[in-house]
This record gives sequence, structure tokens and C-alpha cells, in this order.
Amino acid sequence: MNNPNVKIIEEKLLSDNWYTLKKITFDYRNPSGNWAQQSRESYDRGNGATILLYNRENQTVVLTQQFRMPTYVNGNSTGMLIETCAGLLDKDNAEDCIRRETEEETGYRITDVKKVFESYMSPGSVTEILYFFVAEYHKDMKVNDGGGAEHEQENIEVLEMSFEEALKMIGTGEIKDGKTIMLLQYAQLKNLLTKASIV
Repeated sequence: MNNPNVKIIEEKLLSDNWYTLKKITFDYRNPSGNWAQQSRESYDRGNGATILLYNRENQTVVLTQQFRMPTYVNGNSTGMLIETCAGLLDKDNAEDCIRRETEEETGYRITDVKKVFESYMSPGSVTEILYFFVAEYHKDMKVNDGGGAEHEQENIEVLEMSFEEALKMIGTGEIKDGKTIMLLQYAQLKNLLTKASIV
């Protein structure tokens, strides 16, 4: 933290029931040179990683579907959300994390993953950086049924669908998850599912 226009005055812990929610009071110097005090809440749940699994030969992708309570209380009538496989890093690096999460959630044991970009997903209130990956999958990589970690009470459905169908589901609103839309559009932009891909 080396911005000379920001001076943190106080950090107050509001909650650490699940992850960490703080109220941060700070002085901020605006472009005119005047200082003003502000307060913001910052939610720290750690950083994460997400991946799009694709099969170039079959023109398919693997996604997941699970219940997401925050969407349920904000207008998603079933609370179910279609997403790319994802998880929190915990103490792993991003590549190790996404390999682990891919096997837990989808049942595919992948080795060759490619990081394509990273992004703050909700920078107004959440500290998380999300690392985005892509990887090819094949049937012989399937080692279990997936579904998530039982000790985390995950109930994840594995969805394999055509890439074309997944893209259409963005337009119909069946896919509303930001990270999933970003990776599907990345795959489209880079012609990832064609033999002349430019990852």
C-alpha cells in the first residue's frame, strides 16, 4: 500500500463469522489536493480461481450448476446458477487450486492448464482477485463423478453442453454468472474451440 493520496485511519472488524468484514476509515486526497475522510466496508474472503473446460473435437464445454443463496435473495427464483468450475485458493497457488477444484467439482483430472487473465470481480466491496484458466478435457481424464467436496456440503451438478448452446444461454439469461460469461466470451474471441485457436 503505497498510494500517497490515501491514509488509513482505522480498521474496525465488523464480522469474522464466515470470512472477514471490516469498516475502513481513511483520508483521501482528491485531484484538487483537498483531503476528505471516507469510510468503506471491505469483505475479505480470499482470492479464487476459475476454469473453462473445453473439448475442441466435440465442441463442448463443462460447466456446473449449484444453489447460490445470494442470488436467491436477489431475484433468482430457484437460486440455481450455472457457472464455470471455481474455488478459493486457501493456501494453494492458483494453478494447484484450480486443478484440485476441477477434480472435486467436475470429476476431471487435468494437468495442462493455462492462465489467461485475472480480475477483481466486485472491487467496490470485495477484496477478491479471481484467476481465470482454460484447459482441454477428454473422456479419459474422468476419474470420478464430481459434485464437490462432501465436507463442504457442496451439491454440484456437472453439465456438459455444446459451446454454441452455452453462448446462447448468455443471451437468454440462463447463464448470468460473471466469471462464466467472461470465460465463454474469451473462448469465442480467441476461437478456442477451433483448430486455429489463438489462446
